Amino acid sequence: MTLAAHDIRWSAARRMIVDGVTLTAEPGRILGLIGPNGSGKSSLLRLLCRLRKVESGVVTLDDRDLATMPRRDLAKRLAFVEQQASTEVQLSVCDVVKLGRTPHRGALASWTDADEEAVEAALARVDMSERHDQPWQTLSGGERQRVHIARALAQEPRELILDEPTNHLDIQHQLSILALLRQLGVTCIIALHDLNLASLFCDEIAVLHGGKVVASGAPPEVLTEDLIARVFGVAVSIREGASGRRHIEYLIDPPQMGTPR
Repeated sequence: MTLAAHDIRWSAARRMIVDGVTLTAEPGRILGLIGPNGSGKSSLLRLLCRLRKVESGVVTLDDRDLATMPRRDLAKRLAFVEQQASTEVQLSVCDVVKLGRTPHRGALASWTDADEEAVEAALARVDMSERHDQPWQTLSGGERQRVHIARALAQEPRELILDEPTNHLDIQHQLSILALLRQLGVTCIIALHDLNLASLFCDEIAVLHGGKVVASGAPPEVLTEDLIARVFGVAVSIREGASGRRHIEYLIDPPQMGTPR
């Protein structure tokens, strides 16, 4: 067992945002979080990496209460990739990835060969080595997301938490980012909006609705026509492709167009 939540709750403005969630991220597998806007996905992710404090329940890492772990030790094990991050500071790709080495270095520590090797390895894993010295501001959205993942990998984590890493990317970059995550071999918890992408790339899926986990398990077990209708309020048809992959088709009537005059 690696990262797990045990009946955790968190509220804001007197409203329960995360309400009694229990889930486990299995080692080396991808756990996808899906749910409508406002279902608690982003808040849950921040509770899982201790960016927010749980009000009740406990988050554990290898059965150890996350709240008792020194932050530096936690940052060596667990990395978080936000939806988007920007800066006005003039940084190179390498500068951004070097930030991932912070948990491994003392305040006055000099840069070491081990730090350099970790940065170079992280860039190679996301296929961005050739952009090593390129200014951050000149990158495309997909390239920036790859660099963010490289920064997280430079922490040398065993668990990786990502909040909608494919948001605002075109389909080519969405597929590229998720294929990359499949190849990393680390435990991932990832919030996604696209149900087909979740079905294609996640080993397990947890469905959030109203701050609660209403279903969890393998994608074929969870992503049913009935559940999608209940949780997302849309009618779908699910069919099996020739390769055995399932495709979710949204049954939406086109809007009625007025007769041209």
